[in-house]
Amino acid sequence: MIVQVKTDNHIQGSTELTAEVEEVLENALARFRPRITRVEVHFSDVNSQQKHGDNDKRCVMEARLAGLKPVAISHHGSTVAQAMEGAAETLQQTLLRTLRRLEHAKGRTSYAGEQDDYSSDVADEVDDMDDDTDDPSDIKS
Repeated sequence: MIVQVKTDNHIQGSTELTAEVEEVLENALARFRPRITRVEVHFSDVNSQQKHGDNDKRCVMEARLAGLKPVAISHHGSTVAQAMEGAAETLQQTLLRTLRRLEHAKGRTSYAGEQDDYSSDVADEVDDMDDDTDDPSDIKS
């Protein structure tokens, strides 16, 4: 899993911040590690440096799952650490919910009932048809 950390010009980026982000993500997303290809993390100061107040730091995380669209979340906090922790927790819950939905196909059987997988039978029939036309002795001139 590749982790990319970006900051705006009001938040000081550092190798310590990057290491802390990687540690938090490793702990929060360990179960999803085989499915995640990359996580992008962006920190910003909502009020810039003009005001200081509650929830003025924002952390946006975007996780890219193999074969799926990216999942993005945002969390606000009064410090960068609070925003990061909240965003990691929210991302963990969002990924869990997304992958459960994919596994359970809305959790119910369709109105048509259980469907058999006929695609392998059709593929075998097509292969048999191809095998019949490959023999040059079968071609009549």
